[in-house]
Amino acid sequence: MDVDEFLGDASSFIWGPWLLIPLLLLTGLYLTLLLRGLQVRHFRLAFRLAFRKSDTEAEGDITHYQALSTALAATVGVGNIAGVATAIALGGPGAVLWMWFTGMVGMATKYSEAFLGVRFRRTDAAGEQGGGPMHYLRHGIKGPVGLILGGFFAVAGALAAFGIGNMTQANTVAANVEEEWGLDPVITGVIITVLAGAVILGGIKSIGRFTSAFVPVMIVLYIVGAAAVLAFNLDEIPAALGTIFTDAFTGTAATGGFVGAGVAAAIQYGVARGIFSNESGLGTGGIAAAAAKTSHPVRQALVSMTQTFIDTLVVVSFTALTIVITGVWKDAGEDEAAAFTARAFDEGLPGDWASVIVTLSVIFFAFSTLLGWSYYGDRCVEFLFGRKAVLPYRLIFIIIIYVGATTTLTTVWTFSDVMNGLMALPNLIGLLILSPLIYRETRDYFRDRPKEEPASETVAK
Repeated sequence: MDVDEFLGDASSFIWGPWLLIPLLLLTGLYLTLLLRGLQVRHFRLAFRLAFRKSDTEAEGDITHYQALSTALAATVGVGNIAGVATAIALGGPGAVLWMWFTGMVGMATKYSEAFLGVRFRRTDAAGEQGGGPMHYLRHGIKGPVGLILGGFFAVAGALAAFGIGNMTQANTVAANVEEEWGLDPVITGVIITVLAGAVILGGIKSIGRFTSAFVPVMIVLYIVGAAAVLAFNLDEIPAALGTIFTDAFTGTAATGGFVGAGVAAAIQYGVARGIFSNESGLGTGGIAAAAAKTSHPVRQALVSMTQTFIDTLVVVSFTALTIVITGVWKDAGEDEAAAFTARAFDEGLPGDWASVIVTLSVIFFAFSTLLGWSYYGDRCVEFLFGRKAVLPYRLIFIIIIYVGATTTLTTVWTFSDVMNGLMALPNLIGLLILSPLIYRETRDYFRDRPKEEPASETVAK
């Protein structure tokens, strides 16, 4: 058995219908019930906190909003474009409903990760906050079990950053730019390596400042383009929504180039791609949250869960509706899934400029993902080897960007899937073990909290 075959088998098992997909979905559902639908009950408060001035006297390196934008930078990536298309190509339009469901319960998972990320964060040798699954597994679960789970997550996270957070993103940008404008991948590689390196070397404060300005622009650009497609096809929206809801429970018949898909396929690919899109369950949200200036874990956890809403229930929805409304999913086979979104924009908008919106969005989304995952990776390395290993890791990460842009990738994609799965497994175990703590401290916070948000010193007390 060669490496590709081994990784393929490992990925199929980890992300198959009997391990990670039900574990992720059921964990999110369990946390939703445990926290009594917190993502719905406190939705407005979460958004108010996201854009409110942070607790300036509290520990942390960046603001609530900058922590949110860093997490969004890492998760709003090419998966929101190509990943949605792949889900529809393999599971039919019904897969979209299961992506939405994954996003809803995933908000509770993201809340829990962020809560624990802040609750168990530590200050490193450089005075920066470090948190995330490696810390809350290590310090929240006593004994060798916590140490093993935390170390396992950190190793998988440091390696996964080179795959899904680096090489695949750079490669996607280079390929799209070459196809759209004919620019040599070598030139593209140099440009994005230099630009990303300038931000990454500055650490979380530099990343936070950049993403807080950059992320809203990139999301608005893409949503405006997708909204224009919907506006030109306004009368098709009710039928598209009807198809999504009906096919989620009946499956989708073969039509055109689409080979058909049953209910099981709609659930499997909808859940899998929904998780890939928002990363709820992978634990990365807890790493970004730990850097925030906040006086209580609940406050940043509420902010962090809005990231899943924005990613899956907003950005993914626009992509999915453009694909379903224009009907492009009917006319292409599985191998052409990645081109669905660009084709949907081309068919949904007048003129021949629509694909430029998709290409620009791919560039922005992938570039922001590079920044967010570079931070996730360096926090995992700091946990494993100490502060002295952070700068070498950042330099290697920056060099690998160029390699990814100029190399044909095959094994890397599968390797990324495996590493992401190996991050999720210990994290989900930790969330389940520590769920009583999450429930208890969340309950106490809202029980003692007055109707209006108190001043930060009151919260701290």
